Amino acid sequence: MNSSPAMEPDAPDLVCQLDNVQGMVDALTCVRWKRHQDALVELSEHGIVLIVEESGCLQAKVYLQRELFTKYEYGAEGRPRFGISLGLLVDCLNTFSSPGHSNTIEIKYPGPDMELLLKSVDTLNSCIYSEIRTRIPETSEWDYNFEQAGTAPLTFTVKSAALKEAIDDLEWPGSSVQISLQKSPPCVTFRGEGHGDLQIDFMYYVNTDLLLAFHCDTEVSYGYKYKFLKATTANIPGNVARENRGSKLTIGRGGMLKVQHLVSVAKALAPQVESAGYQPPSRIAYIEFFVKPEETA
Repeated sequence: MNSSPAMEPDAPDLVCQLDNVQGMVDALTCVRWKRHQDALVELSEHGIVLIVEESGCLQAKVYLQRELFTKYEYGAEGRPRFGISLGLLVDCLNTFSSPGHSNTIEIKYPGPDMELLLKSVDTLNSCIYSEIRTRIPETSEWDYNFEQAGTAPLTFTVKSAALKEAIDDLEWPGSSVQISLQKSPPCVTFRGEGHGDLQIDFMYYVNTDLLLAFHCDTEVSYGYKYKFLKATTANIPGNVARENRGSKLTIGRGGMLKVQHLVSVAKALAPQVESAGYQPPSRIAYIEFFVKPEETA
């Protein structure tokens, strides 16, 4: 049961526990597109948000809502923020995760020297403990300012595995990918241009098993640098891709592209329960990418 009791003046800003470390690793891995990558972490009474950016053209956010945690005690004033190495955080979390077992960890911030503290809490014979050094975050942060393009959203939802495969295939043509939404017949087109041309069409009424939803009241077309577009799907873990949830893409004002994924952070269920396909919505981590079009990058 989540609670936020009155905390002592010298108590940490946050003490929380999570019973599925691998789910958190999967969520953070989705936004880890290079080896050395700095992240900004923001804490609040509603949960934890991790933000990463690249060249002022690509931004990603991982939302870990408080409902994901079995314990969430928040005692800070305002919303504390700190910088951290994303790679180091993921590598440390991996040491707490073992295949086939849902380990429980405790996360605490800050430590005596402003560290992020991780500790295993469900092992009988041993205890894993980790201290991760944090940094004062940079004050400058890219304001993506995502706004709806018109009176209705320009959006479509495609199976995550199909989206990843399509973007992977577009690596061959070159450095630019054009995404077009056509109203009639309803269709989404990915076109790569460079060393050659490759076009991938998702026809709404033909591929309803792949293109799950489509809404377009005006035709649009914008180009995006391939390396930024690829970052939105390249690091989706294999087990997440196999779940094949829908990934939602929305084109906002000026061509800003928003890509949203869902990652399960639920504790592993018994096979007969899992086969029912039911997933409580509160045990889902939300991943968002924002990609600027080439014209305004």
